[in-house]
This record gives sequence, structure tokens and C-alpha cells, in this order.
Amino acid sequence: MEQLTTIQSIAVWILPVIFAITVHEVAHGYVAYLLGDKTAKVLGRLSFNPVKHIDLLGTIVVPIALLLINSGVVVGWAKPVPINSRYLKKPKRDLALIAAAGPCANLLMLLFWGAIAKTGMLLLHAFDAYWAQGIMYMGVAGININLILLLINLLPIPPLDGGHVIAGLLPKKIARRFERIAPFGFFLILFLVAIGAIGFLLGPLLHYLLDLVSKLFGL
Repeated sequence: MEQLTTIQSIAVWILPVIFAITVHEVAHGYVAYLLGDKTAKVLGRLSFNPVKHIDLLGTIVVPIALLLINSGVVVGWAKPVPINSRYLKKPKRDLALIAAAGPCANLLMLLFWGAIAKTGMLLLHAFDAYWAQGIMYMGVAGININLILLLINLLPIPPLDGGHVIAGLLPKKIARRFERIAPFGFFLILFLVAIGAIGFLLGPLLHYLLDLVSKLFGL
């Protein structure tokens, strides 16, 4: 595929990034709702309207900045969906299930964008038009951002989903101590991204899975 300009890259990535983060958060809230916590629903957060979930820094500024500096990894976050564990029947187990819902949503969206990329490729072969190429590029961006978010969120660092899942498996006392890392978790992740550690740690697995998805959809 051709190298995109910075403006083209932003145009192609903006929707996949916003919806990857939005659907991720809605998945947390919806599973919480199914498990008895209606907090997100009452506050209007079980909505696919991105405006309700956008965090100016995490959803807009950070992803665009990472694109501008060609970091090789685009990450972001939305406003966390509020969860009230008092309404959960089995808080320890249920919080782990709620956390796992986010990466599962990214996996489903990855497959959705894979179908979009394939559709764009077929349209490009049929019509050889710029709009078809745009659909294909956006599908590829959707695959990338959802796979990146899936892998990063599985890292065992609170407040990432992987950290919450691990906390749900640990004994209560150890889990409480482990979750004290949460206030510093995002800064740690951004630091690891900045020094290239995330790419080093997850790069081989990311490339392997991207190759697998490409073969699955014939891209």
C-alpha cells in the first residue's frame, strides 16, 4: 500500500480510533448492566455516541500526537465507564468479567474492520477509485488500532483490563495492594510507549497476529 501523508493518516485513523475506544467502554458498561450494576445506563453511558465517551487528551490529543511523531504505536483511552461494585452479586468475579469485556469488544471490532478492509479492496479492484482505497485503508487502520488496544489492555498493569482480570484472580489482600498501582498505570504505559518498550514487548506478537488476520481476510 502507498505511504500516506500525515493529514491522510489522521483522516483514515480518526474514526477507527474513536469507535475502538467508544465500543470498548460501552462493552464494560453493558456487561456491568447484565451483572446487576445499572450505573452506566442511568448516567447515559450505554450509548455508542462517541461524544459521551470522548476524553480530549486520551481520545484526540494523544493518538494524533503519536501519529505526528510516527511512534509506530497508536494508543488512546476514553472516559472510564462508571462501575459500582456494590450492585454486583459477586464483585471480585464480576469485576474481572467486566474488565474482560473491553478486549473482547476490540476482538469483535477487529473482525468487523477486517471485513471492511476486504470490501474496500474488492471495490478498489472493481472501480480503481480513491474512495474505495480510502475504505480499504480505514479498514486496515481499524484492524491495527483494535489489535493494539486488545494487546495493550491485556497487559497485567492496573488500571488496564488485564490488571483488573489479574486482581480478580488474586486473593483479596494481595489484589488490593496490586490495584494501588492503578493511579500510575497510564503514566507507566505512556512512558513505555515513549521509550519504545511497548513496541519491543508486543511488536513480534502484533506482527504475527496482523499477518494471521491478513491471511484470514485475504488482504
